[in-house]
This record gives sequence, structure tokens and C-alpha cells, in this order.
Amino acid sequence: MSETRDRREFCPRCGDSVPEREEPLPGEPRERDRVLCDACYLEDFELVDAPERVEVTVCPHCGAVHRGNRWVDVGARDYTDVAVDEVSEALAVHLKAEDIGWGVEPEQVDQNTIRMHCTFSGVVRGVRVEETVVVPVKISRGTCDRCGRISGGSYAAEVQIRGRDRVPDPREQSRAVEIAESLVAEREADGDRESFVTEVVDQPEGTDVKLSTNKLGKAVATQITEELGGSYSEAPTLVTEDGDGNEVYRVTFAVRLPKFRPGDVIDPDDGEGPVLVRSVRGNLKGIRLATGEPYEAAFEEGETPDAETVGHVDDAVQTTVVAVEDDNAVQVLDPETYEAVTVARLSGVDEDAERVDVVKTDAGLYVVPPADADDGEAEDDTADGE
Repeated sequence: MSETRDRREFCPRCGDSVPEREEPLPGEPRERDRVLCDACYLEDFELVDAPERVEVTVCPHCGAVHRGNRWVDVGARDYTDVAVDEVSEALAVHLKAEDIGWGVEPEQVDQNTIRMHCTFSGVVRGVRVEETVVVPVKISRGTCDRCGRISGGSYAAEVQIRGRDRVPDPREQSRAVEIAESLVAEREADGDRESFVTEVVDQPEGTDVKLSTNKLGKAVATQITEELGGSYSEAPTLVTEDGDGNEVYRVTFAVRLPKFRPGDVIDPDDGEGPVLVRSVRGNLKGIRLATGEPYEAAFEEGETPDAETVGHVDDAVQTTVVAVEDDNAVQVLDPETYEAVTVARLSGVDEDAERVDVVKTDAGLYVVPPADADDGEAEDDTADGE
């Protein structure tokens, strides 16, 4: 007769039987608490490991949060959201819990303290358990390194926006600043906290943009000249040495915008009449107002085509079309003398047009073609410059 052996295990704490459990795989640690029954195991089970309190330092200028030994951009404006994020980072849920769910309810104690009521639930050994913890969050304010450098006027590069033989117009200066701010925003979005605009200074001869790094200054100067035309030069100045004895330079990027702008009416003094400038990127491109033919003048970097500004599209006025004579000519009223004058009919002037824009120079009266008119190979970037 065979003897039946009882293979049940018993809880060493309460004596209740413990169901048979799977043995751990080879190499896995054997849990000390696996011998406890579910009731005794859950009696001491802590679903959540929470700190007694959380302290957070927030930059009041940019909303960055200090974590570890660095500042992290989170754009904090609502400190309650900051508290929720920091508590979420600080809490740890037991690895043996499954199907975790949680919620948080903030309680504003005072201006600098938020008490976070956190409720967690999970499944442990097939039993759903819940736990509530309260974590006070202390908010303190401190200026981050980046904002400290900005407020202290720190900069490594200066981009000077100037015009060749002229002062850049307000739209050009405004666009140049927008380009700098856009490049900074792109770098900030990529997590670069070292890129920033320290200061924008209006000068009688243009605008100065002070920037945090030489690399950023070069990028700004490059994009300005690519979009608005012209060229730039670099002038480094030794300002100090760093802690390792390396020389630290501040670089001035002198941007020189072209003498002419899209929309300028110029006289190349070649006997063929004025030109409406369409583009100054690379070569100067435009349209002959007397014939409608495309115009292009090649010039070396830093040089200016030999021409004189005689007007601008902003000076154009509307006048009445008296008659369309043929494909090449149209008769309009001189807006000053009200005499009928025959002028070139440029592309874009319809047969049934009643009014057209004209500009008057010392050389005569000319129709201004619409911005979308087909003027051959001239590249129209008037919208950018204007």
C-alpha cells in the first residue's frame, strides 16, 4: 500500500495553506515573500514608493525646470502642471503590480506649495489593490543659466544689418530680426538652450542683433543675405580666455544689403530706359519699363551695378487708360498734367483695363507691370523685400 504525501505549503506567518506556485526559472532569484499567503503578502505590500516631499526650482523668466544638474525647457507657466509632472517622475509603482491606473488631485496650499493627492490601483496576485499617497510639492524660483546670461547682456556674436550706400528700410530690418528669432526658435525646439537673442539695438544706420554664439551669428548672417541679397564679412575680436586658457573671441558679422531693393526703379544709364528691380539675389534682375524686356546685371560680390535709383513702386499712382493702341502701346493720362501720353504696354495690361499703375521719373511716364506679370526670366522676390 502506497503512502500519499501532502505536498501543500503553509504560510509561516498565519499558518494558512499556500497554493502551489510555479518555481522560478533557472538563474532567476527566488522571492522571499512567495511563501506568504495572499492575505499576509498584501498586508505589507506597498503599491507605490513615494518621496516625503518634492522640491522644484522653476525659472520665472522662461519656465525652465531645474532637474539634476541641468535646466530643462518645459515652458512652465502653470505651476500646478509642473507639480504633476515632477511628482509623476518621482513616484515608482511596484514591479509586481499589473493593470496600473492612477489619478492625481492637486491642492493649492499657498503660493509656493501644492499638495498632490495621488490615487493608484493595480492587480497583485489576481487581487485589485488601491493606495493613496499625499506628496507636498515645494515650488521655488531661480534664474536659469540661460536667462542669467541674457539679463547680464552676454553675447558672442553681433550681426549688423546695413545697406550699401543707403539705410535698410524698416521692412528689411524687421525681416532680418525675424530671421534671427526664427533660427533661435528652431534650435530651442531641438533642445538647444545655448542659442538665444541677447538684444536687438536700433541704430541710425541699421539694426544690430546680439546673439549667444558665433555659430548662430554666422547662420543668421548667411540666411539674411540668402533671402535679402548682399553679402557679409566677419571680424573677430579677442575678449577673454576661458578657464582652460583658450582664447574666446566675439565675432561681428557685418551684413551689407544691396544698394537696390526689389521694387526700386533704377536707371542703368545705358540709354535704354529705367528698370523695375525684381530680384537682388545673386545678379540684379528686373524688367525694362520702356519695352517690357527682361534685364539682368551681373556683378561681383560686394560690388554695385552702375545705376541710379529714380523711383519705387510705392510711388506709383493709378491713372486712367485712354486707349489701348496696339500690343505694344497704351495711352494713359499723366496723373500730374492730365495730358494723354502714349507709353509702353507691358505684359499684364489687359485690353479692357480702365486704370493702371504708373510711375513718373525724369525720363518719362511708365506703366508698372503687375507683380505676377510674365517678365521673362526675371525672378520676382518683391514680396519678400516688400
